[in-house]
Amino acid sequence: MDPRSAAKITEASPRRSPWLTILLVYVGGVVGAMSLGKFSSVGPAMAAQLGLSLPELGWVISAVVGVGAVVGLPAGYLVRRFGTGRSLVTGLVLIAAAGAASMAANDFAWLLIARGVEGVGYVLVTISCPALILRLAHERDRGTALSVWATFVPVGLGASTLAGGAAGDALGWRGWTGLIAGLTLLIAAVTWARLPRADGAQAAGPVPRARALTWPGVLAAAFCLTALVTIPVIVLLPTLLIEQYGRSAAAAGALTSVISLLGVAGGLAVGVLLRRGVRVGVLALSGFLVVPAAWILYAGGSAGGALTGAGVISMENGFLGALVFAALPLVLERLDHADVGNGVIAQAGSLGSLLGPPLFGLVAGEIGYQALIPVIAVGIVAAVGALLLIGRRAARPLPAAD
Repeated sequence: MDPRSAAKITEASPRRSPWLTILLVYVGGVVGAMSLGKFSSVGPAMAAQLGLSLPELGWVISAVVGVGAVVGLPAGYLVRRFGTGRSLVTGLVLIAAAGAASMAANDFAWLLIARGVEGVGYVLVTISCPALILRLAHERDRGTALSVWATFVPVGLGASTLAGGAAGDALGWRGWTGLIAGLTLLIAAVTWARLPRADGAQAAGPVPRARALTWPGVLAAAFCLTALVTIPVIVLLPTLLIEQYGRSAAAAGALTSVISLLGVAGGLAVGVLLRRGVRVGVLALSGFLVVPAAWILYAGGSAGGALTGAGVISMENGFLGALVFAALPLVLERLDHADVGNGVIAQAGSLGSLLGPPLFGLVAGEIGYQALIPVIAVGIVAAVGALLLIGRRAARPLPAAD
């Protein structure tokens, strides 16, 4: 890259990042994540009313992630073609429309189709938002902004879980679904009014070839492995607390909600540390804490020890996820490849999230919870190794937008 071009871009960049607009984009992601988890708290009531079996309910809940595991990369190219702002609004509208349609569902097939459409919208949102944040934020603020973005899933799921119980009791599962759809449509309208109209033009440019996606692919592999071995820990924690430590379902659910929110603290910590100049490779080393935490969690000690281990793993899940998003602009050949790069990462993360819980369930069911310790160790060591490679690659100037 020509240093003079980089200097011109830096001079043309605003002195202050438009944090209100970045916050609005973040809220769009949070609302999308609320839709992702909206059936968790009302699932039993919905299943009873529609006559869904437990596997069918599982498919309804996980269908959104399944779509991302299949179409993440193609969706990245689609976002590039139509622009990040337009794609974000389209994704939110699809989520709202599919949510409204699911209110009228009377059987499993209808719900599954609606969730599939929501999945397409969710993928567009999760690819568009970080690409928009990367372009909106000033160079000095990119790491912080992207690490904050990485907290959108635990924040959205936490908000959905907390609000869904009360709203579901008051409005029923259909009313709760309609409430989420209305909120999503409102955010779509505000986003459309607020985002800069120049976004569509910014999406134009040379399409990244396979070689340009090599390092984003390494980053995506780290994200996939991290999701594969950390997310199932949180998903299966209520079962562990009930079966191994005799906790009630209500207590296990409440404790798991608190543990899952620790990922937000991990994500925010990445932004603070990057802003203070700590290198990506150094931050990646914290991932090794997952190994002793897994031993504490599954070694069969006390409930307090299990919760401590799960808390460390949850925090590292948020920490490493935020590190992946913050490191992406450091390995792109051009910043306007961010849409496709985020598509690769979204697909990899969805794949890990989709495959992890059944893998852990199979191992724990056939061999026992302690057998999960080496599975977690192998996965996290490989993920940290990939991030260390990224850290070496990232030790160079940031790429330009054009």
